[in-house]
Amino acid sequence: MSQPVDSAVSAVRTYIEQHRVAFLDDLTEWLRIPSVSAQPDHAPDVRRSADWLAAKLQETGFPTAEVWDTPGAPAVYAEWPSADPGAPTVLVYGHHDVQPAAREDGWDSEPFEPVVRDNRLYARGAADDKGQVFFHTLGVRAHLAATGRTAPAVHLKLLIEGEEESGSPHFRELVEQHADRLAADAVVVSDTGMWSEDTPTVCTGMRGLAECEIRLYGPDQDIHSGSFGGAVPNPATAAARLVAALHDEHARVAIPGFYDGVVELTDRERELFAELPFDEEQWLRTATSHGTRGEAGYSTLERVWARPTAEVNGIGGGYQGPGSKTVIPSSAMVKLSFRLVAGQDPEHVAQAVRAWVPGQVPDGIRHELVFRPATRPCLTPLDHPALQCLVRAMGRAFDRPVLFTREGGSGPAADLQDVLGAPVLFLGISVPSDGWHAPNEKIDLDLLLKGVETSAHLWGDLAEHWRHAP
Repeated sequence: MSQPVDSAVSAVRTYIEQHRVAFLDDLTEWLRIPSVSAQPDHAPDVRRSADWLAAKLQETGFPTAEVWDTPGAPAVYAEWPSADPGAPTVLVYGHHDVQPAAREDGWDSEPFEPVVRDNRLYARGAADDKGQVFFHTLGVRAHLAATGRTAPAVHLKLLIEGEEESGSPHFRELVEQHADRLAADAVVVSDTGMWSEDTPTVCTGMRGLAECEIRLYGPDQDIHSGSFGGAVPNPATAAARLVAALHDEHARVAIPGFYDGVVELTDRERELFAELPFDEEQWLRTATSHGTRGEAGYSTLERVWARPTAEVNGIGGGYQGPGSKTVIPSSAMVKLSFRLVAGQDPEHVAQAVRAWVPGQVPDGIRHELVFRPATRPCLTPLDHPALQCLVRAMGRAFDRPVLFTREGGSGPAADLQDVLGAPVLFLGISVPSDGWHAPNEKIDLDLLLKGVETSAHLWGDLAEHWRHAP
């Protein structure tokens, strides 16, 4: 028996098709603005990008659209209240700044002169993140057209950051400063992606990040290894021993207290991860690596997405030039990063590291340990009703079952969850081949419009099923 036609799906698709050309023309205009936050020379362009977006959101129908200054680059805030006072409030997060790009980096065309080839739009920011921010403008209009509403089914807010590609140095401060206006029942992050073109997925969480540098000091200067070697402690040797002590024989982090609070994978999550069409050999080629290695008892995907890690990002000390120089170096250093999962507190991890390091350093070696500001992990459980709304909306857009992933990296989404106390939903349609941060970044236009469809369906579903949010 054939499936009944979903009139709402048909209405949304018709509206999108009718407005596709104008939508892509607008996106192309935005992509021409080289809003590179990492390069001071482009600060006026980042400002121009923010002004452009605020004006376009007003044109879309948002009664409020403002540019918010920070000590760095500006963000954009917009708000469109629902006609229903009891409707849930949803905040969409994305960013309008982009990575540096130049033709000589290996681009086949100018990175800020968008071109379409084989139904793919090539430009810096096409996927990360302007394309995925901008699909919400057409999505909300399609939502209104399909439902006959004059305002969204939810109280809709947008916060589009201008410094994400520079590490979001002022983002948490911005969120805390405007917490009352940003208050929401759910946060939608459109700065992520899917498993593949043929496998629509929803990300349920991101790992947190804590980073530190350890400096070890021995003699007050480099000294002769023949005259003093074997009789004084060597800071480079101490650095090597410290690194070697980070993990046990099962590749588990050996720092006492490191795993405190970790939210373990459920059996259902492990089953769903196993359903993904994961090709480990292909993954290794992408990683340019020659073998897998990690915590015993977990698959590669589980290790990357749902287990905490300790990694050595840099180690050095002593003579680095050609030939030999037989010295005991006066100092050495180690740079470490810790990817954290739900349930871990970055400050607790930092305290555990601070308590552990002195026991790894021999007498006669002084040490300094400095942590950088941390990013918290975030996770939304599979059975969370807001997450199920997103899964249904994406399923209607893609006409197929939606699977689940997590993200091994870290980002500012956790600040929104932490400050606003709202669950985070990841709505992204980019795929790994889109080349984020790389030459020839692109977005598939059919997938981009599926993002529009998902956005159009999501607001009504959240209004219906997330109305009684705690």
